[in-house]
Parts: sequence; C-alpha cells; structure tokens
Amino acid sequence: MAVPLQQAARIGSYVLKQHLSGRKRYPLVLMLEPLFRCNLACAGCGKIDYPDEILNQRISVADALASAEECGAPVVSIAGGEPLLHKELPQIVEGLIKQKRFVYLCTNALLLEKKMHLYRPNPFFTWSVHLDGSKEEHDKSVCQDGVYEKAVGAIKSAKAAGFRVNINCTFFDGTDPERAAGFFDDVMALGVDGITVSPGYAYERAPDQQHFLNRRKTKQLFRDIFRLGNRAKKWKFSQSSLFLDFLAGNQTYHCTPWANPTRNVFGWQRPCYLLGEGYARSFKELMEETDWDSYGTGNYEKCADCMVHSGFEGTAVADAIQHPLKAFRVSRQGVTVTGEMAPEIPLDKQRPAEYVFARHVEKAVEEIHTRKEELERQRRSAAE
Repeated sequence: MAVPLQQAARIGSYVLKQHLSGRKRYPLVLMLEPLFRCNLACAGCGKIDYPDEILNQRISVADALASAEECGAPVVSIAGGEPLLHKELPQIVEGLIKQKRFVYLCTNALLLEKKMHLYRPNPFFTWSVHLDGSKEEHDKSVCQDGVYEKAVGAIKSAKAAGFRVNINCTFFDGTDPERAAGFFDDVMALGVDGITVSPGYAYERAPDQQHFLNRRKTKQLFRDIFRLGNRAKKWKFSQSSLFLDFLAGNQTYHCTPWANPTRNVFGWQRPCYLLGEGYARSFKELMEETDWDSYGTGNYEKCADCMVHSGFEGTAVADAIQHPLKAFRVSRQGVTVTGEMAPEIPLDKQRPAEYVFARHVEKAVEEIHTRKEELERQRRSAAE
C-alpha cells in the first residue's frame, strides 16, 4: 500500500479523535516552507517570485520544531523553494522525527544524491520527488533540460539506500491522458512507494498563466487518466480514495484549508498554502482569527477553479471518517469514470478577487531592513 500501515493507523486514530471530540477545524498536514530560494525557475511556480531580501530568509531549526509542536499535525510536508538548499534541514528533519511526525521532504532532486548521506532511512521519513510527467513534459515544466533524468537517477539511488520515495506531480492544461497514464506506469516500474497528484493552481504571480486547468477540464482529465489505470487501482497513490474520486468529478467538496496550514518565512500564511493574503503570528491566531468562510470555491473568485490536494485532501479524509462504507467502496471498486458528475458549487455569490500580496512582500522587506539597521547600530555601539 502507498501509505504504510503504521502511518495510516496513527493518522486515522488522530482524525477519529478530533471527530469524537467535536473539533470542527484541525490540522492534518503542516506545510513547512523553511525557505523560498530554489535552484529552478518553473513557469507554473508562484513561490520563487520574491526579492532577494525574502529569498535569503530561512526558518531556524528551533522555529521549525516549535511550529510543528504548536500546530500538532501528525504529518509535515517540507516544501519551498528547494528545501535541500537549507543548510540546517537535516537537523529539522531529525527533530520532527523525534516528535514522531511523518515527514515528507519535497525536492526537485537536483541535490538529492549529493545530500542523501545527511539523512537516514526511517519509517517516519519519505523523499517526495517532484516529477510533472515524462522526460519531455517534466523538463518543459521546470524550464530546464536534463532535470527528469537527474531526478530518476536520484530516485533509484534513494531506493537502493533503503529510503521510502514518493513522487509528486502536477498536471496542467494540455496534459495527454495516455502519456500521463504511461508516466504513472514508468514511475511504478522505478519502485516508488506512492504518487501524489494534483491539478495546477493559478498562482497569481506565476510566470505562465495560460496552462492552468479549470474545474471541468480537471475532472474530465482525471476520468480519462484513471480509466486507463483500471479506475486508478493500477497505481499506488499516497492520497485517499475519496480525494481521487473528487478529482474525477464524483464528489462535491468544499475546501478545508485549515487541514494543511502553512508556516513559512512570513509566518502562518492565510488562508492556505496556495493563497497568501495575510499572515498570523501564531497557529492559534491563524485558526481563530482567519475568516475561513470568505475563502474557497463559491466564496472567492481566486478559489473558483482550485481542486488542489492541499485544500481538499483534508475534506476527503474527514468524509471517509464520517462515511467509511463509501470510502471502502471507492477503495475496492475504484474511481467512477463514467456517468453524470456530481453537482458543481455555484459561483454566482463569490466575492471578487483582491490583490494584496505585494503589500505583504513590501512590509516584510521593510521589516528586514529595519532589523539589519538595528543590528548595525548595535554593532557600532559595541565597537565604540
């Protein structure tokens, strides 16, 4: 199975405990971005378009571990940027494992073979290698030739060293279902332990705005792909069966962004991993003072086409707890790929998009300059 039994049992127990306690909103996966700096410049990425003052920032080991404790999510997905550029990342991973959290380290794999010796195989640790399709498609997506082959080589090395390895892939408009299915066959043949898949989200600052999927195209694309894979049963996904069923248009889900809270160099990002419209100083402030009802498909224009796992996987997991027989049926029979799709959420009452991101960046840069000036004053004062 794509998710080890120990991990599935611990997470299932955690989720059930939240439901039995009547807790409406709870975290499932902490999205930890210890830096935004990257060694690639992908056309569909909205995470690296910052001034150098921001790209040079790092979350410390102490802050990363404290954030995980504060949040309490059983899973931590370390993203970025390219996390392997963070010199203290091995200490962060080691500390999270000591907290008994399941760690997925997301990487483009360009540095994986060079840095692999700094990490040890562990049931709580998984490499999550970014691959957006076959060689031609992936290298086009990351805007650099040769990256696919380096990633495949790193996957083979990691598996040979005894690590768990997943791949995470994002599909965009124009994805050919047969090529996507062939890509899934190829990565399974590499021996990867699981696949995380998601449709692309239209980051407002991404260089390429032309190839993001709308919801109707997303649903049809995944139906076409899953049909070629025995209703998705042919491949091992590290995602719930109901989330895959949602991608194929069979579930009407509202997003639960609090299930995957994001902690990055700005703080706790509101409202989600993909949309930065403010930052909280603490996890408690994020949960209690964010106007969650003003976001999501049907509520906010920017969210209209989103079907990304960081917004909807938590919804699918909660649905599986509430309706275990439905989840079991989809798991056993596979994803429905024919017939009428579930009703879509109406968009007629959504509020218009607000573009506030630039103000947050400007404020952060000002704060960085202020801190530097204060440190320089202290240094001069000490020297005198």
